[in-house]
Amino acid sequence: MNVPLRQSADKVFTALALLSVVLVAAALVGILLPMMWRGGSAVVFRGTVEFRRMQLEQFNRGDSAAVRAEVEEAAKIRQRAFEILDGFAAGLDTSELETKVKQLHREFGVQIANRDIPQAQATELRKLSKELRDGLLSALEAGSKDQALSHLDEVLSHAGDGRLKGTLASTYFDLARKYHNTLTTVDLNRRGEYAESLKQVMEAMKNLFGPPSGERLPAVTMEQYGATRWDQATQHLDRLLWAETWAGSGEGRTLAKSRVPREEQFAGTELAELFPYVRNNIQAMLRPQWTFYWRYFTDDSMSGHYFGGVGPEVLGTLLVTVLAIAFALPVGVVAAAYLVECARDSLATRVLRMCVNTLAGVPSIVFGLFGLAFFVIYLLPKLGLREGSSILAGALTLALLVLPVIIRASEEAIRTVPRAYKEASMALGASRFRCFVTVTLPAAAPGILTGLILSMSRAAGETAPILFTAAVAMGPVPTSLSQPTRTLSYSSYDMAVGDKMAMLAPHNQFGMVMTLVAIVLLLNIVAIMLRGRMSKKLRGQ
Repeated sequence: MNVPLRQSADKVFTALALLSVVLVAAALVGILLPMMWRGGSAVVFRGTVEFRRMQLEQFNRGDSAAVRAEVEEAAKIRQRAFEILDGFAAGLDTSELETKVKQLHREFGVQIANRDIPQAQATELRKLSKELRDGLLSALEAGSKDQALSHLDEVLSHAGDGRLKGTLASTYFDLARKYHNTLTTVDLNRRGEYAESLKQVMEAMKNLFGPPSGERLPAVTMEQYGATRWDQATQHLDRLLWAETWAGSGEGRTLAKSRVPREEQFAGTELAELFPYVRNNIQAMLRPQWTFYWRYFTDDSMSGHYFGGVGPEVLGTLLVTVLAIAFALPVGVVAAAYLVECARDSLATRVLRMCVNTLAGVPSIVFGLFGLAFFVIYLLPKLGLREGSSILAGALTLALLVLPVIIRASEEAIRTVPRAYKEASMALGASRFRCFVTVTLPAAAPGILTGLILSMSRAAGETAPILFTAAVAMGPVPTSLSQPTRTLSYSSYDMAVGDKMAMLAPHNQFGMVMTLVAIVLLLNIVAIMLRGRMSKKLRGQ
């Protein structure tokens, strides 16, 4: 090849190499930046009054007096919305009203029995109460508006009966008037249509504001609060204000989705005023404020990662990763030293190197199954430890996973140490072992650290090996190495495939991925800085 052609080929290959580097960097930026941006929303976001209340009640954080006052102010504005909803729901779902009417008749009978009145009068009052009860029940069960109003008018005709004043029976008339007002706006023929949409409205209201003030709190923590983040609130508000319907656009064609304002859906009913009221007062009802939730990296999670942070996951990831490297690094360096310094170039050595290279390409799930069979089921119980997933089993499995990488990197690093270093050391009387420990190993340390960096990155991000050996989706913070732990990689996987939590709290899933990437980068930066200092020291700088 002539010189001009070689120079041209060198320029072409150099340009291709630079282009490859640029493309890889662009791909990383294109993938990592959106992920880090969305993950950052787990730490920096607009928190609502529900978030501050949750932090106060669950973690005892914040100014108690200020938060309580803020909650009371928001509750006052929300009260009107709940009153509108409850009033419409009571008229639409009559089962609760029917229960109240029946209970009222029984309580009125007890009240009569405790009063000192003649037996004949008591009998008349019980008979009248039965008539009022039956009239109200007939109105509630009526299929048409006219029939219901007729029964209600009959009940209300007794409202002036002096015998019922000051007794529980006067409640009959309050219920009758309330249902009478409902009937003036509700079309009973559309009760089924209203009921289906009302369920969606009530669900959206619950997600926005949580249980109404004074109502008994649910047992599940995530149901005790409304939207704690403004981005969640806007999604729930959209579901409250708009109804999605599906309709066919023609015979043989697919269904088309359309959005209808709830205000139109409930036009003419008392519920129609709910939607503009919430839309106009949503800021005052939730009081969003910019929040820097740095404790996301230390807090425990609640309600399946719906609330809280990733503290136990960070701890578990660091434990498993550091222990895996602690097991694999000494073994890998010793194995590399043997292959370079002691082993001859024989068939056995070549087979051993081939096995190491083959292990480097084995799928990680195979290591996970091996760790389950050997460490979890066989070895650790033999040593007196509990059978089952544990940090120790997961770390040993990951150590086997990264061991081939450490061996190959360490072997190449030791091989690149100049032979003159070894000869000078041994010429001064050092033994082969002392020469390796004091001269060869320090000189090869930067290259060994390169393998360590690659190993840490892989160990921290692996899910399959710890799926069977160490990780759990939920559980207490481990107090010993014989217990399982939560990790960032497995928890993110569990959120994605285990339930709807990834859809309900996507910021937490992206936050886990962001935290995992940040930990890997931090470990790599520390290792790179250490490698740089060692390289400078070797060069005498």
